[in-house]
Amino acid sequence: MSTAMNFSSKSFTPRPPDKGAFPLDHFGECSAFKERFMECLRQSGYESAACRQSAMAYLECRMDRQLMANEPLEKLGFKDLINEKSEEKPKKS
Repeated sequence: MSTAMNFSSKSFTPRPPDKGAFPLDHFGECSAFKERFMECLRQSGYESAACRQSAMAYLECRMDRQLMANEPLEKLGFKDLINEKSEEKPKKS
């Protein structure tokens, strides 16, 4: 029995992530948002659903500063939170 493997038959071709790469926050532009999110996670026993407002604020910060591609928040899973925000705003007459 031969256990030799033929590595030349198939080669691995790396592929970028679906959303692409995004730069790190080297200057700490969004670190306050990140810290609020992390504190929320610690206080909630790492239950991420309880910290969705903080997560949304952090992602908005990153998008505002071009640290990630702009995406509609609805596509990032925050549609229900956006609807809550718009319902809270009083309508001007």
